[in-house]
Amino acid sequence: MHSILVVEDERWVRAAIKRTIERTRLPFTVAGECGNGLEALDWLEKNRVDLVLTDIRMPVMDGLTFLDQLRERNRSLPVIILTGHESFSFVQQALRAGAMDYLLKPVEVDEIRPCLEKWLKERTLAVEPSGPPPEKEAGERSPVEQVIDLIRKRLPGDITLTEAAAAVHLNASYLSQLFKQRMNRTFVDYVLQVRMDEAERLLRHTSLRISEIAERLGYSDISGFSHTFKRLKGRSPSEFRKTLGE
Repeated sequence: MHSILVVEDERWVRAAIKRTIERTRLPFTVAGECGNGLEALDWLEKNRVDLVLTDIRMPVMDGLTFLDQLRERNRSLPVIILTGHESFSFVQQALRAGAMDYLLKPVEVDEIRPCLEKWLKERTLAVEPSGPPPEKEAGERSPVEQVIDLIRKRLPGDITLTEAAAAVHLNASYLSQLFKQRMNRTFVDYVLQVRMDEAERLLRHTSLRISEIAERLGYSDISGFSHTFKRLKGRSPSEFRKTLGE
């Protein structure tokens, strides 16, 4: 059975798509549902799936940005775009960005069946893993490499030096020295930089409010978040977002 992630902001539409897929009687099952592109990116960090069906028009992160972000992460996961007649120009953009096909809404059995059959036919024997890229075994990586991986996995949340040291079975003071030697910056500065890079990505690619981004990154105080962002990025979150429209 092949797994599908459905990305669509309307819950009832997701339910209708799921029923339509079931009615094709093809070997597919809906393994996950997300309400926008950002949710889908988060979901795909922890889950494997064979295929994605995504709407274009969604709040927070639209389907085209989701597709771009997916490709930036070197994920060649097949994506089928769902859209209405009025947004055909977006379909062209999506196909240029690497979408494998598109379907017009409402999705009907007679339309989705040949699309899924096409995917089955084109699937080669050497199927590339659709989930997160395979990782080295922990024993093959240095403690600092393991900590860097842990920091990125904890995003958007924070992580302390003590927690990181415990994860790699080292003394916190020793890890701190090791990290600075290897990365040429302190553990705290590195974590802060990674979190502000994530804030920049969210400001650039989503419609989340600044307060929502601060909360997502674990900041209870928006002024503290804004101050930190400005210190590292040279301008406040609101100033940064204004430049995107210029």
